[in-house]
Amino acid sequence: SALHSAVEMLRPAGRIVVISYHSLEDRIVKAVFKSESSSAGTRPRLMLITKRPLTPAEDEIHGNPRARSAKLRCAERVGEP
Repeated sequence: SALHSAVEMLRPAGRIVVISYHSLEDRIVKAVFKSESSSAGTRPRLMLITKRPLTPAEDEIHGNPRARSAKLRCAERVGEP
């Protein structure tokens, strides 16, 4: 997937930030970040920066109703490229 390719291109200490607007998109991002941050038997390639997704504040939703479903997730590349 595109997210796996993006992780491959990251340099160590590089960060990847993804904003999803639909629950299915968020589920995909969450699954990729989880698989890349907890590889069984090998060193994980990502460290999660946000354990839970960041969501917009009430005043942002009031000013921009489309923002209500947005979720931001962030991870950082660790180890060798």
